[in-house]
Amino acid sequence: MLSISSAVRIFLWTAPTDMRKGFDGLQTLVRAAGEDVFSGHMFVFVSRRADRAKILTWERGGFVLWYKRLSKGTFRVSRGEGLASVELLDPGQLAMLLDGVDYRKVRRSKRWEPSRKAAA
Repeated sequence: MLSISSAVRIFLWTAPTDMRKGFDGLQTLVRAAGEDVFSGHMFVFVSRRADRAKILTWERGGFVLWYKRLSKGTFRVSRGEGLASVELLDPGQLAMLLDGVDYRKVRRSKRWEPSRKAAA
């Protein structure tokens, strides 16, 4: 499994993506959406049939592209159209997506966070 820092944001393209696109084609989609492809964030793309996924990210010195093809089943994603169809995921949601779990239907308990007043 991927090791993901808490500083890394994960962007899921909900519009179907042509899986023939490589590094340059996926970079073009990221830039067209107004995101910085060199930020170190992860950009996740799913095919029209939802049986293939690619993850593009920048690491020191170059781009990395992960590719997963399911033998059976599909990735569970909500579908959108156009460049505005980008959804933010957390590392747990990405892991569920890659395992074939519909992360949108998973109920999580509320996490504790310190109050902003106490932190100041």
